[in-house]
Amino acid sequence: MPVFEAIETARELYRQSSDAACSAREQEARELARRGLDVLDAVAPVDQANQTEWSRIRVRLASTFAALIAETEGIDGSLERLEGLREHIEHVPDPIIRLELYASVDHNSGHLLASAGRNEESLTKFTASIDRKFQCLGETDNRALVTEKLVHSLLSRVLMQTRLGQVGAARKDLDWASELADEHNLPVKAADCLHALANLELRVGNVPAALRAYEEAGRAYQALGQDVLPLLRLDQAQALLAAGLAHEASVHLDNVLPIMSAEGNSRELGRAERYRAEAALLTGDLEVAQEMATRSETRMKHCETCVADAALVSLRVDALRSPRSGTLPARAAHFADSLPVPRLAEQAGVARMVAARVAINQGDVEQAVALLDQVTPPGELTTIDYRLLLRLCHAELAVAQGSVDRALTEIDRGLTALDEVRDRMDGLDLLSGTALHGQELSELAIKLALREAHELFDWLERTRAQTYRYEPLAGVDDPVLAERIDEVRSLTQSIRQAQHDGHQTAKLLATRADRLTEANRLGWHTGRWGQPRPVAGLAEVASQLGDRALVSFVASEDSLVAAVLVDGDVRIVQLGSASAAAKHARMLNVDLNALAPDHLPAPMVQVVSVSARKQAERVDSQITRPLGQLIGSRDLVVVPTGALYGVPWGVLPSLHGRPTVVAPSATAWLAAERSPRSSGHAVLVRTLGLPAAVGEIDKLAKHHEKAQLISGAEATVAAVLAQLDGAGLAHIASHGAHEPENALFSRLELADGALFAHEIAGLARPPQHVVLAACELALNRIRPGDEALGFASALLASGSQTVIAPLSKVGDQASAAAMDDYHRRLAAGAKPAVALADAIAADPFRRPFVCLGSSR
Repeated sequence: MPVFEAIETARELYRQSSDAACSAREQEARELARRGLDVLDAVAPVDQANQTEWSRIRVRLASTFAALIAETEGIDGSLERLEGLREHIEHVPDPIIRLELYASVDHNSGHLLASAGRNEESLTKFTASIDRKFQCLGETDNRALVTEKLVHSLLSRVLMQTRLGQVGAARKDLDWASELADEHNLPVKAADCLHALANLELRVGNVPAALRAYEEAGRAYQALGQDVLPLLRLDQAQALLAAGLAHEASVHLDNVLPIMSAEGNSRELGRAERYRAEAALLTGDLEVAQEMATRSETRMKHCETCVADAALVSLRVDALRSPRSGTLPARAAHFADSLPVPRLAEQAGVARMVAARVAINQGDVEQAVALLDQVTPPGELTTIDYRLLLRLCHAELAVAQGSVDRALTEIDRGLTALDEVRDRMDGLDLLSGTALHGQELSELAIKLALREAHELFDWLERTRAQTYRYEPLAGVDDPVLAERIDEVRSLTQSIRQAQHDGHQTAKLLATRADRLTEANRLGWHTGRWGQPRPVAGLAEVASQLGDRALVSFVASEDSLVAAVLVDGDVRIVQLGSASAAAKHARMLNVDLNALAPDHLPAPMVQVVSVSARKQAERVDSQITRPLGQLIGSRDLVVVPTGALYGVPWGVLPSLHGRPTVVAPSATAWLAAERSPRSSGHAVLVRTLGLPAAVGEIDKLAKHHEKAQLISGAEATVAAVLAQLDGAGLAHIASHGAHEPENALFSRLELADGALFAHEIAGLARPPQHVVLAACELALNRIRPGDEALGFASALLASGSQTVIAPLSKVGDQASAAAMDDYHRRLAAGAKPAVALADAIAADPFRRPFVCLGSSR
């Protein structure tokens, strides 16, 4: 092969190898680099021009190859190979090419040092690479290519800065990289910058911003005609898990796993399989959890921590499948004993706790005590998952030993720990089992409290809807404090990752301690939410209720119970099978969805209407009529549970025309009732893609003086947030998506993308009264823990007092008519619950709206 042809072939192989490496196809990248080296080594350059280009391509290939073989030959060997290339580079006559090649070696050295956890050394190498590439930028004719490589190194330095808690510096580098990509028309690199921004936001706990950036990056890649990178989808799935959205994470991972499998990526594929196992465990899909955990354990055999983490998922699956297994405790204890301590002390502790729970189920209290005695006590950085599981074990042990009071004390301490973490500095702590263990603690508390009505009421308030207990806080105003908080969050994740990888943590721990001390000195006590409100007591709820009645539903195992508060006293009413009530509630919702379209044929309307009335009668006869003597004709405050969140109460025969307010807890209702009212402005929003009838917000404006209208392309996230701030009334006609697994990540689809409910918490003055006119809150998938009210619930959590929203599909004309009736009555002075009850009564089955929060 002629020299020039060999050089061109090698150059193309280098390009393909780099692309494969960037897409985490490391095996393919290694093979391509090896082939490129073989091609060059088979020819000898005959003149100076060929010699220079031959040397340039060969150093690039050798540098890439050295970085790619570290997994098989070790980091030190690869670093030695890279350093050896510097001698060859010295003989390249062109000074700019020398700079370029030194920069390449520096970059790959930084990459290897990063993988070894040597973050400070890695940062130094990336900085050297950036400096040399920046020098090249001023001397070369091919500015676009050099800029592309410069942006690549900048994004690598961003990662190192993030690991070291240098969040401000990381953001500056990201801005620089984005500016370079835009200035030199590098759209792929601009998309890479969005991906890096998403990773940074996830690292510092700003999950909504991370999810938005991941979506923007995905759209950017697709607009360029490129496949969305598997690693982006993998990172996105991690963000969804961090948000508690296990179902959505599962969907993302199911899409990306076949691609990664086909590409043969061992390390990242193993990580994806472990995430999929954790998501399946959270959603109760034990077969998939077991399969994916086994795959990850096999694939990650060179990573002792990865193997232990995957094995723990399998152990949990076995415990759930066979809670009385006679062999599992001994097997789990043997597994725990095999792990190196202290490095994997947490994994060993989890294994022993899983074994202890099985022993308790078997009735072997002595064995359970012995196992728990060997569990390493939690430390400062121990995950909330570990803490909750330990409290759960001690609570179940106390029950087995006959001490209900001690069990309730353990539960209370566990829930207090969860309160301290929820939506605060350790946002990513909620990654795996937290939701599950928090749910189990709550369910055990309710089961133990069913013995007495007042105690049941108190524990219902203690265990449910904790998101709504926090005083709204408009975020952190001090930029220095905000940066320190981000640094603490980032360093916390870096320490855990270093522990996972078996790297040194002393410097990271010291830096984190310094940042935490400074954050505390600056006055930091929380992140996005304010101080928690105290749990509402029965007496103060009764006082605020007056002559109304509050009905709080709860399911314990398959028993549905109502705690009814009337005239200062609470009574327990047994309501039969919880699963039967849930079934009829879901069937009613199905019928209402089928009845929603405006122009159904008359025969279909008749058939569906008969079925809907039948289901409404069944729900009514089981869960509301048995309360008749207690509640009489009083206005109602309803705290649902599970599938009852999907019941539009105005549809039930005994509640036609009765003002009814739905709240996530009595504590949340009381806070909304007591919140001060002010005369804010009215804002009416209509987004793109809505049917004309639903979007006729200009007709609603006649009911409200000086209403501000935002419609079409003007209804952007920024514009809508600005108008919502301080609004007395906000009517939003927009498509939306309900997230039953975590209401704060429900979203509205606006002109330029999703507005996450979580972002409402950043408003200084959340809108007091919100009407969601075109959002279908498809409540057919309720997360245990009774926090599912979709976008509406996040509005309540962020300080809105009243939210009007549909619980199933609504026809365009029916929605428009209901909203016109509602706003007319509202303008005439009626309270929201009364105005809505009257509007619904005109056509209950086609107007399945509810009043959430407060009736004021």
